[in-house]
Amino acid sequence: MSQDVARPSLADALTERMLDLIRAGGLQAGDRLPSARELSQRFAVTTPTLREALRRLEATGAIQLRHGSGIYVGADLERVVIPNPNVRELEADRLLQLLDARLLIEPPLAGRAARRSRPADIELLRALLDQAGADLGSDAQEAETRLHKANMAFHREVAGVAGNSVLCEVIDSLLSVHASEQRAIQRIFDDRVRDFDEHTAILAAIEAGAERDAESLMRSHLADVKHVIEQRLA
Repeated sequence: MSQDVARPSLADALTERMLDLIRAGGLQAGDRLPSARELSQRFAVTTPTLREALRRLEATGAIQLRHGSGIYVGADLERVVIPNPNVRELEADRLLQLLDARLLIEPPLAGRAARRSRPADIELLRALLDQAGADLGSDAQEAETRLHKANMAFHREVAGVAGNSVLCEVIDSLLSVHASEQRAIQRIFDDRVRDFDEHTAILAAIEAGAERDAESLMRSHLADVKHVIEQRLA
């Protein structure tokens, strides 16, 4: 029963990501999309979930599924994307559940990262924070996009350093499939400096090999974000 409840939410998020892919790539009617296999790998979802999302998009005319040929942008894309019947209003519950999921998984991974990190791992994490820091003061849309990507990459890499490939894939899936919710969380939280400072503290604990501190700081960071989102959506 729980799978029946969870699947529509995942498919909904995936339709949004597919539309984002079409828009970001500047694709037009008739342009070919990546194969179903490539899309499954890109979004870290199972084939049945992807097919469900593709059927939804095909029903609205956003894409065409040509058997034996591939997936193509549909002739009705503009009609679909502008009013966008696939995109539901973001629900507060969904944002908070996403943060709950991350709170359960990411703090222990940060602790493991502190225990397992190597100099090359620290160098990569620091480079991501340097990239984020360069965009802190800019209000340009491109800078905001770069900042968001750097922040998400930081969380992905912390999970990667922890050394559990399965949990790393779980985090990657949460951040990729629910990218629209993550962007909404960033906009609602709206405190770049605070976010950056907390990421910097987490990195310092990982670099120092302070397992408990890294875990505690990651938990406090995500709980802090969740608290702000709860307050501002109330």
